[in-house]
Amino acid sequence: MKKFLLGTVGLIALGVAPAMAADLAARPYTKAPPIIPAMYDWSGFYIGANGGWGSSRNCWDYLGTTAAPFAAFGEGCHDASGGTVGGQIGYNWQVGTWVFGVEAQGNWADFKGSNASLRFTDTTNESKVDAFGLFTARVGYAWNNALLYVKGGAAVTSDKYTTYRTLAGTIIDDASETRWGAAVGGGLEYGFTPNWSFAVEYDHLFMGGRDLTFAPTTNVDHIKQDVDVVTARINYRWGGPIVARY
Repeated sequence: MKKFLLGTVGLIALGVAPAMAADLAARPYTKAPPIIPAMYDWSGFYIGANGGWGSSRNCWDYLGTTAAPFAAFGEGCHDASGGTVGGQIGYNWQVGTWVFGVEAQGNWADFKGSNASLRFTDTTNESKVDAFGLFTARVGYAWNNALLYVKGGAAVTSDKYTTYRTLAGTIIDDASETRWGAAVGGGLEYGFTPNWSFAVEYDHLFMGGRDLTFAPTTNVDHIKQDVDVVTARINYRWGGPIVARY
């Protein structure tokens, strides 16, 4: 009897176990977490080209000659304007949404202008900026692939000054210089591919005033100068990968 009962219990157990397994809930399916779109990374070296327009404000004060100086006599001011084209190279590093960088820029320019001298009759004073350079630090705030930035640092210009007879057009004297000053500016840059970006930038150059001796007359003029430049820029960047985040 005892063996019969044990056999019966075993048969029942064998029948119940599959039924209980069938009644267990299936393991729930868990979807993989969605991928957050890749964030644009501004970090890395870049090189590019730029082109645009600029204007140099020049004011001349006549100081006599090297042998016979006297108090300044204003000869007037003029704007020397024209086109510019050049290139830039730099490096960015990004910390969160902030972007820090350094940049060197060199441009050919054709900023030219003149005015009739208020000191000498039949005389025109002409200024020309034929090149300039910028050495700046940058800081910007990024919204993914859009970057708003400001910059500041040193500026240098290559300048030429000429006086000539207004009616005849003959040159009286001239002078040239390389002038150092300061620069501030800002721009908006947009990355349209992982490595290429386009920007529009404005810069103001504080070039101060300097005394210049003209040859062959030895006339001396104190010339003050400020420069404004607007450029469109395109850059190619490398060394800053895009990283997908989960």
